[in-house]
Amino acid sequence: MGLTREDLENDVLRKSYEHLRHDVPLVPEDEFHASLERILAGWNPARDLWVFGYGSLIWNPLFHYVDRSLASIHGFHRCFCLRSRLGRGSVDKPGLVLGLDFGGCCNGVAFRIAARNVRHELKLTWRREMVLGSYAPRWVKMRAGSQNLRAISFLVNHEHPHYAGKLPLETIIAMLASAHGKFGSGADYLYKTVDCLAANGIHDTHLVALRERVMAAAGGVHHAVECPEVGA
Repeated sequence: MGLTREDLENDVLRKSYEHLRHDVPLVPEDEFHASLERILAGWNPARDLWVFGYGSLIWNPLFHYVDRSLASIHGFHRCFCLRSRLGRGSVDKPGLVLGLDFGGCCNGVAFRIAARNVRHELKLTWRREMVLGSYAPRWVKMRAGSQNLRAISFLVNHEHPHYAGKLPLETIIAMLASAHGKFGSGADYLYKTVDCLAANGIHDTHLVALRERVMAAAGGVHHAVECPEVGA
């Protein structure tokens, strides 16, 4: 079963990690809230706020938004560089999820949150992304259509124990093909990302090729999922 909005409302990830057998401490509540406030210090409360999605946020954002747009950022690229010991893997057999790392460019989907909802919706997003501190939230420059905008996105935290760096391709394939966690398999995470990027006209050559290799290694059949399209 995938992560739900109700899970975030009930802070399920923090509660789950508290009972998980591993040596990575949770971000203390005071620092958790402080990191949110640091980001919000760069926001004008009279204006709506954009969040840039490059992975699972595209197909399962969970926060309420009023608009979506295809968008791109420069100086960063998505890659499987974060170990997952709960959602898409286990302590004994970690999986991998996407992170945003330095270099290159990235096409994704941006979500506009109404100003009146920003604090609550971002708090839920923090409960999703920031419990372990494996991501580093940051304001990024984003191009959406003909507009240059600022958005919040989640870069990898290079100092975190879950940061895997640039892994050999064969290692990535093996981990995605074999790992399973609370919210599904690494393979399913990859397939959904590729499908939903494609549904929005984004062809990530690297992820498409990776999907073919993972499908062969996993020995299963992939059934395409329906994804929301920008403008639909």
